[in-house]
Amino acid sequence: MCDLKRYNLRHIFSYNQTIKMPRISKIYPSLIILILLLTASSHAASSRPTRPISYPVRVAVLMNAPDLTLKIKGGYQIFALPLLEPLKEGVNVNSVVMKPSNSGIIMDSKPFNIYGVKIRTDEATDIVINKRKFRGEMDVIRTEDIKLLAINHLDIEDYIGGVLYHEVSHWWPIEVLKAQAIASRTFAIYKSLEARDQEYDLRSDVYSQVYGGKTSEKFRTNRAVEDTAGRILAYKDQILPAYFHATCGGHTEDAFLLWKTDLAPLKGRPCNYCDKSPHHIWESDMTLASLENKLNDSGYKIRGIKAIKTSSNDPSGRIKEVHIIDQLGIEKIPSNKFRLAVSPNLIKSTRFTVKIRGDKAFFKGRGWGHGVGMCQWGAYFMAKRGLKAEDILRFYYPGSRIVDLKDVVKGD
Repeated sequence: MCDLKRYNLRHIFSYNQTIKMPRISKIYPSLIILILLLTASSHAASSRPTRPISYPVRVAVLMNAPDLTLKIKGGYQIFALPLLEPLKEGVNVNSVVMKPSNSGIIMDSKPFNIYGVKIRTDEATDIVINKRKFRGEMDVIRTEDIKLLAINHLDIEDYIGGVLYHEVSHWWPIEVLKAQAIASRTFAIYKSLEARDQEYDLRSDVYSQVYGGKTSEKFRTNRAVEDTAGRILAYKDQILPAYFHATCGGHTEDAFLLWKTDLAPLKGRPCNYCDKSPHHIWESDMTLASLENKLNDSGYKIRGIKAIKTSSNDPSGRIKEVHIIDQLGIEKIPSNKFRLAVSPNLIKSTRFTVKIRGDKAFFKGRGWGHGVGMCQWGAYFMAKRGLKAEDILRFYYPGSRIVDLKDVVKGD
């Protein structure tokens, strides 16, 4: 970092001298600092070194795709799956389109009667899929329904580097980023152990954790990954399913009520830190016709909504069921399934009330997300008060402890 900063500083001063604008640094000294930070951040994120594999993960970065565009700038090798027979090697691939066919995969208009391909590159070379950069290796597989599935094979640390930017702002306090890195790493490994017999461990969307590859790496999030490398959460010598969400709205949820996960660190607790979150209080509305359509699209049979009632609240204040009264009778829907069926961005949590006025349903609630585990906005305000990553994790996962990955995950 010191050498990088000295280089950038010399570059900026040299540029000012060339165009004869030395007064800028006197009038706007913060401008020089800002340019320096942005330049260093961009360079550091792109030049992050590839480390030895500490724990491999498989991430589905593209699913059910009719095609994809591959680009490589550097040395590469392409092998046929599943036997890794060499197909092609060389330097640079310029926007080659890959498509599935009835008998295999078409690459650059050439058909191959194969199950899929594995793409490997030189150490410093990225694989670019649909204009997004990825570290590690990439499998492209033709699925049974004649679509493409792209699976990124990479180390857990590089994976977390592509996750953090999408989970928390990279400008948030570094202690929040470190806490999120540990939680995300733990969650990913827990899921990978569950998926050992599956084609991939994780998806790249909200159903796992949003992952954007190397394109999503930033200087400060990479720093958080490096500072916490190999650190995960455990409970009674087992990896903790370290769930997290945006805002709890005053009380985190008991994981047992959602997923029958009965663990002391995930029992839920009061949280007084997220009351200034932009998602602490929310309101939304939608027409009854739209609501009916969404529920029917999710497999419920709703016709002519007359009223909407909610059941009793659980200890965290979230409702257990939504009762839809219509022309057919009463449809009782678990609140978490109702939220997902309608829209998790419209019904931000299951801690809500609902009223019907005219042809619309009006919702008012607290928090955003399922509510289990770490409240990210709560963690933000904890860090703003000077609390460390360890304090944040201890608060939201009481009874858990931070351990080294290699001491918990053993090889087969």
